Amino acid sequence: MKPETRKRGDFRHFHPITTRWMDNDAYGHVNNVVYYSWFDTVVNQFLIVNGVLDVERSPVIGLVVETQCNYFASVAFPDQVTAGMRVTRLGNASVRYEVGIFRNDDDSAAACGHFVHVYVDRETRRPASIPEPMRALLQTVLVEGDPA
Repeated sequence: MKPETRKRGDFRHFHPITTRWMDNDAYGHVNNVVYYSWFDTVVNQFLIVNGVLDVERSPVIGLVVETQCNYFASVAFPDQVTAGMRVTRLGNASVRYEVGIFRNDDDSAAACGHFVHVYVDRETRRPASIPEPMRALLQTVLVEGDPA
């Protein structure tokens, strides 16, 4: 099945990101690895700003166990980027986040992807239930029955 881009309206949370000169690669566009850092940025910004993740002290942390991205249009410095985020699967100890990367004012995503966090105890690294405050927050951006 051929991947399809998403629209801004498909996402529930947005975070603006400024591209940097160093994001461009030798081919004149943002290098693919930068997109994955944008995925991390939008998700962790959402969790931290809403008070459910303290990166230094939270007893339960998310580890990325799966990630993927499809590219539909080039992004290059000095484009302005908006990362859209939603949750499409919320389990006991895992979450599937989907992210759209939007260039300037485009309504269609230049790139779409996902990653899966498995939540674990910070010390033992054994799977742990998602804490209730985090679960409640994630439910605010949950879109059921529509995984990309």
